[in-house]
Formats: sequence, C-alpha cells, structure tokens
Amino acid sequence: MMTTQPQKRRLGRGLAALIGDDTTEEAVVQDVRSLRHVPIEFLHANPNNPRKHFADGDLEDLTKSIRDKGLLQPLVVRQRGGHGEYEIVAGERRWRAAQRAGIHEVPVLIRELSDGEALEIALIENIQRADLNALEEARAYQQLMDQFDYTQQQLADSVGKSRSHIANTIRLLTLPESVRRHIEDGALTAGHARALVATDSPHELAEKIIQLGMTVREAEGLSRSEAEAKGRPVAVRAQKDADTLALERQLSELLGLKVEIANKGRNGGTLTVRYKTLEQLDDVCNRLVKSP
Repeated sequence: MMTTQPQKRRLGRGLAALIGDDTTEEAVVQDVRSLRHVPIEFLHANPNNPRKHFADGDLEDLTKSIRDKGLLQPLVVRQRGGHGEYEIVAGERRWRAAQRAGIHEVPVLIRELSDGEALEIALIENIQRADLNALEEARAYQQLMDQFDYTQQQLADSVGKSRSHIANTIRLLTLPESVRRHIEDGALTAGHARALVATDSPHELAEKIIQLGMTVREAEGLSRSEAEAKGRPVAVRAQKDADTLALERQLSELLGLKVEIANKGRNGGTLTVRYKTLEQLDDVCNRLVKSP
C-alpha cells in the first residue's frame, strides 16, 4: 500500500475568508460574530509585516478618507496575551491612518491563528493588496519559500503573478546593498534594478543610471553594452520595434503577467494577456473594471 504525504494547505485561495473578503452567506455570518470594536491603543503592529515603509502621502490620503467617511473595512487581528490586546495581522496601514485621523476605536475581525499562519497571511495579503516596493516584495516571496516551502509556481498561483515575475523579483535580492538602498529610496525602479542583476558591476552602473537619469530601456542598453564589451552572450529579442517592446514590458510589469503586442500597421493589431489561473483572470478583470 502506498501512502502519500498530505499537501500543505496554501492560503492564497482561502485568504478571502481569513481577511473578511469572502461574501458568501456563511462567511458573512461568521464575520459578524467575530466583529468587535477595540480601542486603538490595544492594537499592536505585526513585527513580521513585509511592508516596512509607509509613504506619507498615501497615509495622508487614507487619513482624510477615514476622517470623512470612517474606517469602512475592519482590521484582521489575533489575540496577544490575555489582557485584551491584539496583534494586527492585516490592515496596519489603516490602523496608522486611523491614529492620524483621531479615531479612538476601530472595527476588527478576531481570528485564531498560529504564529506561522499569521505570518503567511501578512505576507500574502500585503503582496496581493499593497504596492510594496520591489525589495519588500522580493523579501516576502523569499520568506514564503524559506518558511512555508512554497515553490515559485505555487507563489505565482497564490498571488496572481506570473512565475517569471516571481523569479525576476527574487533575483533583486542578489544585488549589492548599495543598489538595494537606491531601490528602497526610489532612485531606481524595479525595471532599472532587473537590468543590473546579471552585470559584473551593478554598483557602478547604478550610479551612472541615476546620475544620467536613464530610462529603463537605456539602462538595459547600458547593461548589454557591458556584456558585449566583456564577450558575454547577449539574449536576442524578437524583431519588434523599441516602442512595442517597451510597452510590452511596461504592461507585463503592471499586471505581473506575460503580455504580447502584435502590431499590424494600418490593420491595427492584437494585445494578448496570458494567464494560468482563474484568479489571475479575475485580477485583470477587476483592474479593468476599477480603472477610470
């Protein structure tokens, strides 16, 4: 008789139920039962939150919204000790903005979660919902792989990104600390950084890119020039014009999915977005519906 190991439960698809996004009748009833209003000083930030930087402008916009309309979406918390205090699992940005808005009590959904489950939810929820900088995103992916045995494909399915997006983002962690600091402070974009990953002198090239104010395409050209000068093989792109390639890359980075543009001149053309799961398709549809 053959026995198989039970497959580890992944939170990606079941995350909606845990963070209050499941709209089925059963889930709504459960949320109503677990909903509480808690004094804001009884809540504490999650030390494992992958988001380490909170943009002041974004917080101010959210603060104004909360001040005008209240906090519409509850935070997800778990008990911390036995004294009525809680640790935030999802919603730290809303908690920070609520403090700025002078809110004294906030709605919370209380969940019974282990340390591992709380960390996994915090990582995936931030990746799916928040605009993490590229390094925060990369660290979150790496932590999920190291601590929860995710493969790159399982990560892609869970967060609605392409596997190549996962792989390319994780590669940013191999860059020198000086280059990573430029990514975190916004001097370099993720596109600039990806162009530096395979180079022999990423620090020197990064300084040149910043000094000259290069675009991502110019940074890629600089990296190719370095590779050619040192006799390394350079990948040959498909024969498309520079504008089409740049637009494909921009859309792929925006969606986290493979995008192809076939331009047929006066006869128009086609835009193809490739997805592997229904969750990825849902994400694209939601982005299109929410666009102004």
